[in-house]
Amino acid sequence: MASPRKLATAAGVCYLVTHVTSIGGLILYGPVLHNADYIAGRGADTRVLLGALFEVVLAIAIVGTAFTLFPVARRHSEGLAVGYVGLRTLEAAVITVGIVSLLAVVTLRQHPPQGADPASLLTTGRALVAVHDWTFLLGPNFVCGANTAVMAYLMYRSQLVPRFIAVLGLVGGPLIFASAIAELFGLYQQTSGVGALTAIPVFAWELTLAIWLITRGFKPSAGAIDATAASMAGSERR
Repeated sequence: MASPRKLATAAGVCYLVTHVTSIGGLILYGPVLHNADYIAGRGADTRVLLGALFEVVLAIAIVGTAFTLFPVARRHSEGLAVGYVGLRTLEAAVITVGIVSLLAVVTLRQHPPQGADPASLLTTGRALVAVHDWTFLLGPNFVCGANTAVMAYLMYRSQLVPRFIAVLGLVGGPLIFASAIAELFGLYQQTSGVGALTAIPVFAWELTLAIWLITRGFKPSAGAIDATAASMAGSERR
């Protein structure tokens, strides 16, 4: 197994990749998300396809954060570590559904069914964009809120990173989950100022965690656990 230091660096890099690709993907998707008639117009297909590529990398990096943290996290709580892997994988899967829905818009715009009614085509395009919007709420809000709380609690209890970082996650996870509930029932829009504000603690949690893991790694307790495990394994072999 890789050393805790290497795993920490890999996890930090994966977190940074998720930040770059999530923001980049959302910007690149602009034409299809904000133009209700995109499917019937000229479109900016190359830009949308690049956005899809960004989100594919995003989904892979999300899963990467879970699998790079798992070997160390499981030594403190295997249940929480497994739960984090499952939730991060679910988040990536939901995002993938959103990618497919927008790729379908591009396909229908480039190759509309023969004899398709323009009004029906517009309705279909808007429906596919709506699917993406709902996946954006479910994945990066509901599921992200849950997995953030799980890993932040594990980090807080194990002290693998400074507790102020874990506290950001303990605040941010439930906050973005609560915000998603408010958005679900129409109290405010996903892209509103309030929605953006509630996402700041989670953004800060992931960014500070990434920087800490890359520059400092896990606190010494992680290495001590590995040394103890290796010693016990050696004793058993003898």
